Amino acid sequence: MNAGIAKYIIAIGAVLMVIGIVVYFLGDKLNWLGRLPGDIRIEGKDGGGFYFPIVTCIVVSIVLNLVIVLIRRFFG
Repeated sequence: MNAGIAKYIIAIGAVLMVIGIVVYFLGDKLNWLGRLPGDIRIEGKDGGGFYFPIVTCIVVSIVLNLVIVLIRRFFG
């Protein structure tokens, strides 16, 4: 296996571990995630509905992009 790929796998594992620790200890304080203004929620009268968290997806995408940029700076 290439040493460069190994660095990326280690970095991804470290990031996932940090995210897991944050969710484990601060999970009850992150209940706003998925309920941001701009998320589309349509509820039917019979209990059915449609939910698309567009703003949450954008926020998560920006955060992941920043994490990837930081990883590339440290390991690049």
